[in-house]
Amino acid sequence: MQNKDTLLIEHLEELRRRIILTLCAFIFFFIITFVFVTDIYNWLVREVDGKLVILGPSDILWVYMILSGVFALTATIPVAAYQTWKFVAPALNPEERIVTLRFIPGLFGLFITGISFGYFVLFPIVLGFLTNLAGGQFETMFTVEKYFQFLISITLPFGFLFELPLVIMFLTRLGILNPNRLIKARKLSYFGLVVVSILITPPDFISDVLVIIPLLTLYEISVSLSNIIYKKRLKAQAMLEV
Repeated sequence: MQNKDTLLIEHLEELRRRIILTLCAFIFFFIITFVFVTDIYNWLVREVDGKLVILGPSDILWVYMILSGVFALTATIPVAAYQTWKFVAPALNPEERIVTLRFIPGLFGLFITGISFGYFVLFPIVLGFLTNLAGGQFETMFTVEKYFQFLISITLPFGFLFELPLVIMFLTRLGILNPNRLIKARKLSYFGLVVVSILITPPDFISDVLVIIPLLTLYEISVSLSNIIYKKRLKAQAMLEV
């Protein structure tokens, strides 16, 4: 009993150490980003007609903090993934350690791809559509806070959602998921993705459709990749049994 308690304490201490290292990395990236946050801000608003409006002295500070936090979060993802891998690595066999370690660069790359898709593709379409609704009948004026709230609500969720195929591949590789389960859960998954798309987009039909289509496509890609990984896994198991 004492050995179990000692082992649990050691695991919790190791987890605490990994979390602290991740938080330190986030703080480091946050400080670095904050130094250049003015340049980042100017780049993000380069195509905005006119200047954004602030309603109070704290608005611009809030925006700078949010921008620094988002960029720091992005830079911290590979660090957090590596620290997670280091924590679970002792429980994995040598082959699983190598395979799971290879997922880390893909995790970071897909996050960047998702944010880029949201910013360069989806955000201009949705913003243009909503702006055109004014039809010249209203004077359009964006506040700094509202503009960046809208921008982040469109782009940041896609960073996480674009990691769906890699997460599915990872869980399939570990034997937790398989393509048959994903196919059986397709209707429920579709419903969940539709709910997510409605929650992360502005309340208009066009925005919902523009988000739903990529999400459903990502799910189908995940099923296909899971099928490939699952077949390779079965083949490897069959060779070991021979």
